[in-house]
Parts: sequence; structure tokens; C-alpha cells
Amino acid sequence: MSDQKTLGSIFSHSSASHALIIPSSENNSNPPIKLYYPDLKKQLSVFQNQLYNLTTNIQSSSQHSVAIVLPNSLELTITFLGVTLSRNIAAPLNPNYTLNEFKFYLEDSQSKVVFVPRGSFEKNISAVKAAKDFDLTIFEIWWDLVNQQIKLDLKRDVIGKKANKFERKEVVPKEDDVALLLHTSGTTGRPKGVPLTHKNLTTTMNNIVETYKFVQEDRTLLVMPLFHVHGLICGLLATLLSGGTVVIPPKFSATTFWKDFLENECTWYTAVPTIHQILLLHPLPPNGVPKLRFIRSCSSSLAPVTLARLEQSFKVPVLEAYAMTEAAHQVTSNPLPPASHKPGSVGIRQGVQVAILDETGDPTHEGEVCIKGDNVTHGYLNNPSANKSSYTKDGWFRTGDQGKFDEEGYLFLTGRIKELINRGGEKISPLEVDAVLLAHPAISDAVSFAVPDHIYGQEIHAAVVLNKEQQGNRSPTIIVTEKEIQEFCGKKLVKFKVPKRIYFTDLMPKTATGKIQRKNVSEIFFKKSKL
Repeated sequence: MSDQKTLGSIFSHSSASHALIIPSSENNSNPPIKLYYPDLKKQLSVFQNQLYNLTTNIQSSSQHSVAIVLPNSLELTITFLGVTLSRNIAAPLNPNYTLNEFKFYLEDSQSKVVFVPRGSFEKNISAVKAAKDFDLTIFEIWWDLVNQQIKLDLKRDVIGKKANKFERKEVVPKEDDVALLLHTSGTTGRPKGVPLTHKNLTTTMNNIVETYKFVQEDRTLLVMPLFHVHGLICGLLATLLSGGTVVIPPKFSATTFWKDFLENECTWYTAVPTIHQILLLHPLPPNGVPKLRFIRSCSSSLAPVTLARLEQSFKVPVLEAYAMTEAAHQVTSNPLPPASHKPGSVGIRQGVQVAILDETGDPTHEGEVCIKGDNVTHGYLNNPSANKSSYTKDGWFRTGDQGKFDEEGYLFLTGRIKELINRGGEKISPLEVDAVLLAHPAISDAVSFAVPDHIYGQEIHAAVVLNKEQQGNRSPTIIVTEKEIQEFCGKKLVKFKVPKRIYFTDLMPKTATGKIQRKNVSEIFFKKSKL
């Protein structure tokens, strides 16, 4: 069978480019690590051979879930590809989870093996503690600088049982094999497991390559976490599928971003609005002009004012996209020029069927965004009730987002259905209010949210972060007050949409991937104000 619908397709081209570059960090004197595509393929074989040699073979056709608790790195990339190309299921996890969070995800995914960085076992980090509690096999993984190859160390096997093992025989993944297991962010409830097949992933990878016309000369600086579909599918896998180069710093750093970008001749990057806003405060070096083709924004709503500031600062199109874990990432995106890209819109369909449906599953002008396609998950993990409620009678997946198309087929999101604010029967989209708040010159970040109200049922409040120059400036002529912000909003919004309360904060609570959880923001600021 052809590997075009499996992750093996990233090696189906004859690219002469580097596949991966790991730049030197500020605190690391080691030279950058650079692997061409044949080098990467060789390291995957080294990885798999060590797995086979360190464990006892099992004769089983079932797939095993493998937890990957690693920072963005060469080690994570090789572990992910090595696991999935041996017909097992990669379950990358945020290294910053607490012990209880690790226990939840390990139990829900039924992981048999856990990969952690070198030294983690001795330090007994939370992931190791959780793995011990569930009697799991633990590997440490690192890059051997002397021998220039990946190294594994089996730190803990299932005591005397030799049960969690890998088959030594050559295995070729199938398109319907589950390759990746992620969890929803839990913005509206308990996180749900989302199994994604090789076909799901490669469908999105091909769609992304087509959307942005990736070629072998393209290079990206990957700053989104690889335990999330945004960084993993768009930043890493789609780039590798095109034969391009992925530059992977260990974490996002505004002080080194443009240095790494320029030194590695990157041509594009993708990020959440929070990162874009930070980079706007760190201008390009005066003696360096990047070869930027475009900037991509995804995973959270990009305010039109932020888009305008980015384009003004960096002189390239900023393309907002719409994506979700259940769709193996991208659903729609604004296209490259000369086609139009519209501020406030998440663009047009990109190889995915998209419809606007009402509660009964029938078409409507404004309603729930629903999707179909080979990229969409077949259902949540061990969650029949969620599966029943998440698909329409005709097989459309309900995204939970409310939206509408304009006359040219551009999708505009008007809010999360469960996050719409119902003020006395008037439905208010918090996204609309956020956009107005972010247009204020003194505000760098803003989140509006619902709070209970004894007269209207719900009332609208908002939390804002002021620009740094405003935070430290309390001159009588430049003070930014709650009343001033409300008056600003009143010029752009009907009166009932103006936030009744404004909370000032230095840091907006967000998830590890930059998403806003409005229910958490409401709890933090509204409840605190009641104390």
C-alpha cells in the first residue's frame, strides 16, 4: 500500500533541504543540530532498534498508547515519529502538568510507556511519579552529542513482567491506524480524548501545504508546543511533508525569536495572538530583514487591530485560520495574495466541508459551524454520550462554534455557543466585545465574559491588560480608567453590549497553547471582586 496517507509520506520526496534544525540556546554553547531528511530517517531506525533491543518482543496486533512528556526538541520529534511509524499511538503531554493531571491523562489514554527527558527519573518529576503509580515502563531519551545519535535508557520496566513491549518485526502503518491521541482543552468541561488516524493527519497536512503553497525552500521557526495540534500538524508535519525545514527552539523567547529567524533564513511562522502581540513589542533588528512570505495566526481569535499592527510592522500578509483538535487542526484559512484575506474572518474552506446548521441539523444563515472530511476524528475515546451529541443525523461534526459565511464564502465566527452571553434575551458574542476592547490604544489584551445578574440573568464584564507604557504611567492626563474604556466601547457597541465592569490585570490567565478559558477568567475576577 502507498504511504501517501500515512506519516511515512514525509519521506516520499527527494528534498535536499535540512529537515530539522535545533538552534543553540542563549545558555547553551553547543553548536546547532542539523539533520537532513536521510539523517532523520536514520535516527528513526536507531530509535526503533533501541526500543526493540531494550524490551522483550510481544506478538500482538493491537496498538499501544505511548505518553511523550518532552519539551519541544529533536527528542520529541524523533519519539513521535518513531512511535507512530511503528504502528503505535503517540500521546504527547504538556511537561508542566501537575501530578493529578498526569494521572488523569495516563489513565484516560491507557498509556503503557512514558518517555521523559534525561535525568527525569532521578529527579522523580511529576510524570515519573504518575507513571510509577500506574506501573508503567519509563524511558529517558536524549541526543548524544559525541556520537551524534539519539539514545534511550530504560529506567523502569514493569517489574519482572516484561509486558509493555514493541514488536521487532518490520511494521508499516496503515492509513486507518490511530497515530495520535490528544485531549480537548476542556474549555467547557472535562477534557475528551481525540484519536486521530494517519489519514486524518495526512489529510490536514496536505491541505495546509496547498493553502500556503509550501515548497522545499520554506523554513519555519516553530514556537507552538508540540503537544498541541497547532505546532505538531501545521508547524512540524506539514512542513516536513513539503520537504521544507523546521527550526525548533526549546521554547518561545521574544528576545531570541528574530535572531533565530534571521540566522536560519526562515520564511514564515504560525502562532497564537498572544505570541503575535509579544513580538509586536520586540521589533526586528535594525540590520536584519527576514525573508517573510506570510504570518499565520490560529487557535484563538485574532483581533483586526492586532492583524493591522502586524502587517504594518512586518510588511507581509497575516492569515488567520480556524482549527480544532477534532479536525486534526486546520478547517478554514484566509488565502495567500492575490486572493483577499479579511480581518475578522477565519477564511475559506481548505479541503474540508463546512456548513452552518441549526439545532436540528438543517442549514441556516447564522448557526453552528459543522464540518465533514477525511481530517475529522471518527469519535471521542470511550465517550459514547459525547459522540452521540457531537454528530448530526447526517454525519456532520458539531464544532460548538457559532458563525456565518459572507457572500464570498469567508467564515466569520461569532462566538462559542456555550459562551454566548444571554443578557435579558439579547445574545452577545464575547468575540465582538473583545475586538472593540483591543482596538483601544492603551489595551494589549482583553477578555469579556458572562457573570450572573439578578435582573438580566447574565451581565457582561471584561478583564484587560494595559500596554506596558500605560501600566507604569499614572500621569493625571494619561490615566486609563474603567469609565474611559466604557465610553470608548459605547462609541462602537450598542449600550447593552458595553461591559458593566472592567477589571485591570497584568497577566491574562490562558492555557499552555494561548487559549482563553472564559469560565476561568470569570471565576478569577468576578468571584475575587465579591470577596
